[in-house]
Order: sequence, then structure tokens, then C-alpha cells
Amino acid sequence: MKHLQCLIADDEPIARQILEGYIKDVPQLRLVASCKNAFEVIEMLQKEPIDLLFLDINMPKLSGLSLLKTLQRGPKVIITTAYPEYAVAGFELSVTDYLLKPFSLERFLQAVLKVQKDEEALPENEVNPIAHSAKTIFVKSDKKILRLNLDAITHVEAYGNYIKVYEQNMVLTPQTLSEFLERLPQHFLRIHKSFAINFDQLKLIDGNQVLLQNDIKIPIGKSYRKKVLQYIENN
Repeated sequence: MKHLQCLIADDEPIARQILEGYIKDVPQLRLVASCKNAFEVIEMLQKEPIDLLFLDINMPKLSGLSLLKTLQRGPKVIITTAYPEYAVAGFELSVTDYLLKPFSLERFLQAVLKVQKDEEALPENEVNPIAHSAKTIFVKSDKKILRLNLDAITHVEAYGNYIKVYEQNMVLTPQTLSEFLERLPQHFLRIHKSFAINFDQLKLIDGNQVLLQNDIKIPIGKSYRKKVLQYIENN
């Protein structure tokens, strides 16, 4: 499978860091450079073969859209921006996808898969390992974006319209438990209406509760017990 040579263009350091982390987590992607403005992008495009450009729109001196208009032939482009009003203009310039900040790793992977399918003409039903490569996840918490290690997450607790994610510390983030589980690998399983656990952190099951590696006890909901036992039998 071909590796995609990637270039980031964004004037915001935290936005570049997030994209750099996402790219690092995907074996099929290789980051060539991370640029702060359009002129650095132009310089890199002249030096290196680039397959995929992650492009912010609002950059100093020369905007992302203005840069696109100057490129007669160039890499595939995924726009990354906080401004939805530029979507139409972006697609008129034949961008592959339009990611609205803040976007999840799952949404990032969907955009990259579009590029891969264009590049390699992958069948719709082909299983691509890119979708199983995530080792971290980004969440919003107290006006910050935190990167969490999936292996270190022990369990997740529903808390109204928020959830509590227990990694090294507890992180409170504004999303529902169901929404969060959609972004997680299959070994994260809901075992109660208010709890989901990382089964890689499971130590034992004692009656109607589980004991995790950190000796935290989590109840198993009556309606979830069959699902838990089926998971254990199949794994």
C-alpha cells in the first residue's frame, strides 16, 4: 500500500500539533513538513513530492483559498478550518474533504480514506488497516484539547451531557457516552447504562461487577450481562 507524503499548513501551533499527532498515529501517512504559512507551503512543494496537503484557510498574508488558486497542479487537499462558510468555495476548488475544527480522529480518518480511495481506487467493501491504527484520542476539556492514550483509559462514566474519562487522571468532556464509544475500538464495551470499560484493563468478574487493574469496581447492568459474557466467550 502506498504511503501518502503529507504537508500541514496552519498558523496555529496547537492545530499543527493535533494534525501531527493524527498523522503519526496512521502508518500509511508520512509527515514531510509542518508549515506556518502559504509561502512555506509553496517552498516545500517545490522541494518535495507531496501527496496530501492539510490546509487551513485563515493564514497571514496569503489565505489557504488564495494558495489553492495559484496551484495549477498539486497534491490532494483536505481543508481544516473553524469557518464552515468557506465549504462551498473549497469544493469549487476540488478539495477532497472539508474538516471543521475541532474534528475527531475518526473524522480525520474518514477524510484520509477518501484520498486513499482516489489514489488507489480501493473497493468500497475493502477493509483498510488505516481505520484500526488509532492509539490515542483527542477530547475537549475546559477550553483545552487533550490527547489521551487509549491503552491507559480504564473506564468511562456517563455524567449527564458529559462523560468522565479515567486515564491517568479523570477528564471531563462534553459528549455522551454513546457518542464517545462510537470513536473507540471494540474492546471498549458498555457494561452499564452509566459505564463502559476497557476490557484490556479487566482483572476479574465477581458476580454483577467487574474489577479493573487499578482495583476499581464497576457494576454490570442486568440488561448488559449477556453482552459482557458474549464478548468474553468470543475473545
